Amino acid sequence: MPSTVKKFKELKLNPQLLKAVEDQGFDVPTPVQVRAIPLILAGHDVMGIAPTGTGKTAAYVLPLLIKVKYAQGNQPRALILAPSKELVLQINENIAEFSKYTDLRSVALYGGVGPTQQIDALRSGQDIVVATPGRFIDLYLKGEFPVKSLQTLVLDEADKMMDMGFMPQIRKVLEVIPVKRQNLLFSATMMPKVMTLSEEFLEFPEVVEVAPQATAADTIKQELYYVPNMLTKIHFLTYLLQYKAFKKVMIFTKTRKNADNIYKFLLRKDIGEIRIVHSNKSQNTRINSINAFKQGEIRILVSTDVSSRGLDISNVSHVINFDVPVVHEDYVHRIGRTGRALRPGKSITFVNDVEKYHISKIEKLIREKIQVIRLPQDIKIFETSFEERQEMAREYDKQRKMEDPEFKGAFHEKKKRVHKSFPYTKTRKKRRK
Repeated sequence: MPSTVKKFKELKLNPQLLKAVEDQGFDVPTPVQVRAIPLILAGHDVMGIAPTGTGKTAAYVLPLLIKVKYAQGNQPRALILAPSKELVLQINENIAEFSKYTDLRSVALYGGVGPTQQIDALRSGQDIVVATPGRFIDLYLKGEFPVKSLQTLVLDEADKMMDMGFMPQIRKVLEVIPVKRQNLLFSATMMPKVMTLSEEFLEFPEVVEVAPQATAADTIKQELYYVPNMLTKIHFLTYLLQYKAFKKVMIFTKTRKNADNIYKFLLRKDIGEIRIVHSNKSQNTRINSINAFKQGEIRILVSTDVSSRGLDISNVSHVINFDVPVVHEDYVHRIGRTGRALRPGKSITFVNDVEKYHISKIEKLIREKIQVIRLPQDIKIFETSFEERQEMAREYDKQRKMEDPEFKGAFHEKKKRVHKSFPYTKTRKKRRK
């Protein structure tokens, strides 16, 4: 498809879909949509690689809705697999928005809740099913998921599914669904495991790669601040959030403990409504918090990486990485919550001394340097606590071991020096004899 495509109507979408796209405020298709939609409509297997926030979901949902056409029978004709409940719900919500002027039916299937309502929904008849791999297998083994009418399989966030160990479940899915079908795989990164997966189930795929792998969208301005410790980070965070430019903010941490501490600290400040999302929160709490953030009812959402993938939340002004992610691909997914749909956004990352190691790896991954900004002069630099220094030392040892498997760690070296100075252990054993 020529790169001169400027409007969705040039992609041969039907009037119902064009009206739904217009209702969503979309006018100009993104590069991944321009390239993927015609290939999918032509029946090709497609492997799409594009940064998060570039419209991958619409790139496969819109042509899928055209191919399914209208409600028909009781058995689903398309299956979309995604790695998390949140992403499954997000995709199903997108399907509902784009298909609202049609009679097409879709349902979201995921774990963490009883299967009764989901089974009833399947029995009532569905055209498109969005599911986590585990829940699909559960319902199939119960005899509640008919597969013989499936014509299209979509794997979304394939790299995350590989990270989460879904490969055995995906292989089970491939064993039970019809062999004759169209296959679509979408991912933000092309890690080796994703290549292995694509070779197993894609047949002569057309590759759509609209940007170098693991790059951030051009609409995101990236900044980095060197902040020495937890206490200084949290006070600098409060300093930033006082500014009105931070209209809709996602704050990412690497642990639930840090997320809880930040949430409790910010609750005591007069900086607007705030919610928290991590894996210890109930499913309903997580969904309600994300929906409230989407609808603009709250200003700040604190989260671990459970919310870094797939969630399409419009008009996020800033993403703040309170901690640097140790899974370096997650940096791309975190900052991709802003700068979506061609709108500008900003990511800000706080980095202590031990996290510089991960920043160097991230910069190598995204093929660019992140702009370093000096801390404002009026930010107080707090002393690093003994516990935090110990934690940093352990992390530093871990990094050294990753680079040099022969490195035994600072504690090991210290222990060796002590034993050389005080070689009394064997002598005491002899005396006992």
